[in-house]
Amino acid sequence: MTERTLAIGDIHGCDVALDTLLSHLAITADDTVVVLGDVVDRGPASSVAIERLLELSHSCRLVFLLGNHEEMMLDALAGGQSQGAWLQYGGRETLQSYGGNPDRIPPDHIDFLGQGLDYWETDREIFIHANLEPGVALDEQSPEWLRWTHLTGFEFPHPSGKRVICGHTAQQTGVPLNNEGWVCIDTWVYGKGWLTCLNLETDEFLQAQQNGTFRSGLTLSDIG
Repeated sequence: MTERTLAIGDIHGCDVALDTLLSHLAITADDTVVVLGDVVDRGPASSVAIERLLELSHSCRLVFLLGNHEEMMLDALAGGQSQGAWLQYGGRETLQSYGGNPDRIPPDHIDFLGQGLDYWETDREIFIHANLEPGVALDEQSPEWLRWTHLTGFEFPHPSGKRVICGHTAQQTGVPLNNEGWVCIDTWVYGKGWLTCLNLETDEFLQAQQNGTFRSGLTLSDIG
């Protein structure tokens, strides 16, 4: 099997969807898996989702990007001002997955989230969680844009010519957004949608739901 780069959209604690995807991907040590952030919150099993990614990090190259939900969670656990917002926007479900006690969150889970990157770049793609401020260099982008700013659908292609792969803006249709120079693979798994994995070598996307349903066989060109 050739080396692959696989991007996984917002997981949001949906452990069954994640396990279903991983069971079909047959990931090897030659693969790079880019997780676009928002692993936690809203869904039922954030603790399990993080544990799965920690296990995965031992069998491939795992790149984890920090999402706005990880930012809120880390700030709340550190006693910051995000405690109320975090609980309101999915943090309660995350705490419940740890037995309702923040002291039961394993240190390696916190360390994993804290080591999340702002972005990741290859020769052909730029991977981010949310969006990019036009005219601003990658290494000068603000957390507000990288983790919080939703897509409008009218973004211009990146001046580098590289395709931007992101999450954060939930596509409630259940299929990725495929615009010129931009692909969004947050497909609303915690709602009634799907968890999406995009193979960057073939543009095929594979999807799973929290009830264990799986589908594949489509590429980005099939959806325009």
